[in-house]
Amino acid sequence: MSGFVSSAGFSPLRPLGRSFSWQVGAVVLGTMLLAASSYVEVPLKPVPVTMQTLAVALVGALYGWRLGAITITAWLVQGAMGLPVLAGGAAGAHHFVGPTAGYLFAFPVAGAAAGWLAERGWNGHRVVLAFLGQLISNLLCLVLGAAWLALLVGPELAITSGVMPFLVGALLKAVTGAAILGVATRGTLRKRTG
Repeated sequence: MSGFVSSAGFSPLRPLGRSFSWQVGAVVLGTMLLAASSYVEVPLKPVPVTMQTLAVALVGALYGWRLGAITITAWLVQGAMGLPVLAGGAAGAHHFVGPTAGYLFAFPVAGAAAGWLAERGWNGHRVVLAFLGQLISNLLCLVLGAAWLALLVGPELAITSGVMPFLVGALLKAVTGAAILGVATRGTLRKRTG
């Protein structure tokens, strides 16, 4: 181990030490994945169910905390500038002050957390830890998002409408994310040994 980061690499993408142009390309592809995840939506009020938290946690785990947070922030800037990349194709800066603002601002933190944990071995090499890392990322989104929502609608309504409906989804997304990380890691290991 070098510091806390595994010398075997934390991600099948191996983002550490890549060229600047590779990293720019990764940011572009990552923002496209995040935008696509925004269109898979169950329209609940005041906060819709999307696949965004799955994509946020995966981008963080695959890219690492720095590049993951940069990618997620770039996607949010695109949404604030008017590109239809937020939930259901929404766009505009007003989403960053409404009921979903806390969740939006939580995304870079949650992605960075998933990346930080992945860099410390909570990745596809260890599927149970990958699941826990993905779950922590999802729960961070819910907690930080609900904290903002509580300022607008009160704590009780924030928990019943901004956390409870999403808990089962958070578990399922964490399982899915860990499975994707596990498959991606096995595929990379096969290429290196084959």
